[in-house]
Amino acid sequence: MSFKMFSLRAMARAAVCAAGLATTVAGTAALAQTAAAPAARPSIADFFRPAEMRRALLSPDGRFFAAIMQVKAGQTVLAVVELDNPKNIKAVGGFADAGIGTFAWVGNERLVYTATKDEEGKGRDLHSEGLWSVRRDGSDSRVLIQSLYGADDTTGTRVASRALPYEWELAGVPDDDSGEVLVMTGRFDAKNQLRSVRLSRLNIESQTRRSLDGGAPLSTVGWHTDGRGEAWALQTSQKDQVTVYFKNEAGEWKPWQTGTQVEAPPQPFASDPSGLRLIEARTPEGTTALYRLDPKTLQMEKQPLISAKGFDFVGRPVTEHNTGRLIGIHFMTDAPGSVWFDPTLKAMQAAVDKKLPGRVNMIQCSDCLKSGRVLVTSSADVLPAEYYVYDHNKGQFSLLGAQRPWIDPAVMGHRDQVRIKTRDGLEMPVLVTLPRGKASGPRPAVMLVHGGPNVRGTEWTWGAEAQFLASRGYVVIEPEFRGSTGYGFPWFRAGWKQWGLGMQDDVTDALKWAVGKGWVDPKRVCIAGASYGGYATLMGLIKDPELYQCGVSWVGVTDLDYLYTINWSDASDVSKEYGMPVLIGDPQKDAEQFRRTSPLRRAAEIKKPLLLAYGASDVRVPLTHGRDFRSAVEAGGNKQVEYVVYSDEGHGWTKLSTKEDFYGRMERFLARHIGTEPSAPGATPPAATGQ
Repeated sequence: MSFKMFSLRAMARAAVCAAGLATTVAGTAALAQTAAAPAARPSIADFFRPAEMRRALLSPDGRFFAAIMQVKAGQTVLAVVELDNPKNIKAVGGFADAGIGTFAWVGNERLVYTATKDEEGKGRDLHSEGLWSVRRDGSDSRVLIQSLYGADDTTGTRVASRALPYEWELAGVPDDDSGEVLVMTGRFDAKNQLRSVRLSRLNIESQTRRSLDGGAPLSTVGWHTDGRGEAWALQTSQKDQVTVYFKNEAGEWKPWQTGTQVEAPPQPFASDPSGLRLIEARTPEGTTALYRLDPKTLQMEKQPLISAKGFDFVGRPVTEHNTGRLIGIHFMTDAPGSVWFDPTLKAMQAAVDKKLPGRVNMIQCSDCLKSGRVLVTSSADVLPAEYYVYDHNKGQFSLLGAQRPWIDPAVMGHRDQVRIKTRDGLEMPVLVTLPRGKASGPRPAVMLVHGGPNVRGTEWTWGAEAQFLASRGYVVIEPEFRGSTGYGFPWFRAGWKQWGLGMQDDVTDALKWAVGKGWVDPKRVCIAGASYGGYATLMGLIKDPELYQCGVSWVGVTDLDYLYTINWSDASDVSKEYGMPVLIGDPQKDAEQFRRTSPLRRAAEIKKPLLLAYGASDVRVPLTHGRDFRSAVEAGGNKQVEYVVYSDEGHGWTKLSTKEDFYGRMERFLARHIGTEPSAPGATPPAATGQ
């Protein structure tokens, strides 16, 4: 049996239309005619303040659910609720000077959780996330992994603490009743480069640790475990060589296939006690799909188990509590979805989708085939996630909470992913967000370019930045330019050494396509983005200045040589030696290309208004990029530069105060230069005020 994945966004939209619940978008023609009565404009904080509830998880027996909840500005707690008695809610974990990072159930009675800076970006300076455990009633809290270097290793008595040092971290939680979690730690060389990763099981009651890396190659950097937490595959890395190993019946690790840092070998995906082995491998068309692997011969079946035209398979397995049996797979096409192998789970999914049409409904199952209860995470392009519990045996739905209950779907812009042809005849995905309200004509637009760049940038879900801009009246165009992942190896490969070249042409082609649809006023377009998107913003103003009235670049790369020469950045030596020369270029061999495609070298050519923002603590794109570029662009005669540095931010914004300041600046900047009112024929945008 094989499964073909489909466009879930289109299916969700079709379900809404069939139910007669709303007028929605079902393709590019309808997208241009989106209409809804506009309501009050949401505040900036509404889009960017911390979620009220996130990461809700049902206990395996379906009796309790836990979630990270916001209790006051910047402070989160881990809370547990008894489903049959909702008034029985208890905060079981939290910190006065930090936030909850992540958490998981360990059986039905205990939870583990980590720490992070609070959601306002404040709090203790953690050396690691640490790890704590607690019973679901809030009792017996203990430290499993320290979060600070040199933390006191005593308990205040003569009994020494058994907590692991901060170098360890949570790697996963087996879905069983063993009372154990997976933890890992890295081995680093004298230059602080990762050389290997150790994996162990840690009993959270006794705090004893059992190593799982016995007999593994010394260069192991990645582990694959099954639903019961047993290692069945691993990956090694030696210079440019990446090798996948499988464990045989004798418990020995045997090499299978080898690739490189850029062209990795097929990847292990899932294993269960029946002998089922699944791997992610490339199809003849160039996309990755999910294949069965014979555990004895290590040969793949010819036909994939799960595949989707135009999309790489990206997913995670769902296993049954205690048995480790694979019962389903969550995956991503243009939106999240699921395949269920059990008929009861298929019926549950159908019932949930009927109850909540027009949405992506992800159901969480651990021991649900016994309890009959699943937790549902329900979302859409206009709706941040809501959490429900569905009791299949009783046919009952209950709303547990929502990430952002203050967001009104009626004022959010509809989003749709389409495929367009580039100038060289390739196919490019583009996500478009249109403001609510019927347009009287073409509107101003923001070309929003994703970072990475070798990542997937978009999906059909609610997006804070795009929805913020759409709420201000802008069409938002997000191209998945060549080099983006998730759409097949040929599209990824087409982006190699194309910074400022083919990748930039794709951004241009997406804009011209949207203008051709009649959605966008070509005289009122601004280009914007962060990190690589910031780089593309600057190159857009250099390469295609006639297309854009302004640019907004934050934490943006400005010089390609700096990516290799700034030694305090977080790029590894392996990446600089093997990965980056393939993906970006070689600083020596491609020196002339680097000169032509580095905004810093061509800063004097930028004459349009600019908003530049950087984090003083950024180690991905150090402040040198922004400081030197600002000097160069102003030396070139451009006096329309607004420049801001956030002293306590890194590669992106953490604090709400930073987000309110930055997006407030962005809102005012866009209003000055492209506005939200139609421009008169032949009119030119107003001049920037500068800073």
